[in-house]
Amino acid sequence: MLYRWSIVLFFACLTAADLPQVSSLRQPQATDLKAFPSGENIQVMPVMLVEDTPDQGQAAPAPPKSGTTLSEASKLALIRYVSGEFAKARKPLPGGKDGFIIFVDKPLNLEYLDRAVANHGAAINTGDNVQISNLEFRDNSIVVDLNGGGRPKKHWRDRIQIGMGGMPVPQTTTPQDPQQEQGPPGVQPGMGATIYVDFPQHVPELSPDQLKEILAPFLDFTKVRSASVHWIDTLPTATQKAITERHAIIGMDRDEVIAAMGKPDRKVRERDTNGNDTEDWIYGHPPDKTIFVKFTSEKVSAIKQFPQ
Repeated sequence: MLYRWSIVLFFACLTAADLPQVSSLRQPQATDLKAFPSGENIQVMPVMLVEDTPDQGQAAPAPPKSGTTLSEASKLALIRYVSGEFAKARKPLPGGKDGFIIFVDKPLNLEYLDRAVANHGAAINTGDNVQISNLEFRDNSIVVDLNGGGRPKKHWRDRIQIGMGGMPVPQTTTPQDPQQEQGPPGVQPGMGATIYVDFPQHVPELSPDQLKEILAPFLDFTKVRSASVHWIDTLPTATQKAITERHAIIGMDRDEVIAAMGKPDRKVRERDTNGNDTEDWIYGHPPDKTIFVKFTSEKVSAIKQFPQ
């Protein structure tokens, strides 16, 4: 028996000697594997470095970085350079407080627009002269009022404060107040149209030109020379220069300040030590750059900027 097993073992050794690659075909054992550092990836494809080049077929601007929201400085710029702008209407827009919603991440729904105009009537028709009369900023939308907007408005004094001795208290007016807030000449608040520019999450950083681009399907800002331009031409040279450079100067009236800086973020009425009524127009929000334009009677009497 021992002799027989010796013969079998002898022939097995001869066979292994003739096949030197047999050992390479066996399954690797745990002791054969090299240690692989934790936290690393096994490279299965070669690394290729590709330069960031813009898509040649992409017409829309790159979306804002995730997490960026519209800053107070950008709001001020939009108020200065968009609010008060004139344009020609490219499409009819419905009246009423519901207005029309632009979803910036979706194609324009013309069927929805036609249905809204049919249900609420056309407050603005194609070819009409249009003025952006107000901008309102919400969490995920910008409300754009045209020719006074489709939403009923209160008098501007309902939204400001009056103070005595440094203590501001709410100031309201009665419905019979004959002085009503005016839209563009010949247009009353609530008789125009409202566009709601809706963003998926929050209002991102946005320049005046980008907002105009969003509104471009409805409003043509080119080829429009408004009546306000002719009015500015009649003003003193120093006032024209200040309006062109977008800042206020002493002696301006309210219309001239709006032409230079747009509508303020808020207004505060007070009474000075001499008993005169004053009104501060405030542009910006502390601690960001904030400008206070003080009116005494109907003229600018002081201008302060913080920080200096």
